[in-house]
Amino acid sequence: MGATKTDHFTDKQNQIAIIAKALGHPARIAIIEYLLKVNSCICGDIVNELPLAQPTISQHLKELKNAGLIKGNIEGNAICYCIDEKTFDVLKDYFSNIILTVTNQKCC
Repeated sequence: MGATKTDHFTDKQNQIAIIAKALGHPARIAIIEYLLKVNSCICGDIVNELPLAQPTISQHLKELKNAGLIKGNIEGNAICYCIDEKTFDVLKDYFSNIILTVTNQKCC
């Protein structure tokens, strides 16, 4: 079997692409912003906050968790979600490097 398209890129490039894809939906941005505001919550809290059905919220939470943007801990029969700082550190480093490079370039 041949190489997949992602095999042609570095682990870092693939990681940033996965994170960017997960952030590519406004509902997921709203979930991240809500988690930043409340620090941690269960899915039902997000359902009460956003105009989306519970299964839709759960799917968005799954995508965010798979990308490493949030983490969830089981508390009784619910999962309590919060921001995963490590992944946001990766984004901070990535975008800080871009900003520094662009700031120092003399282009066009």
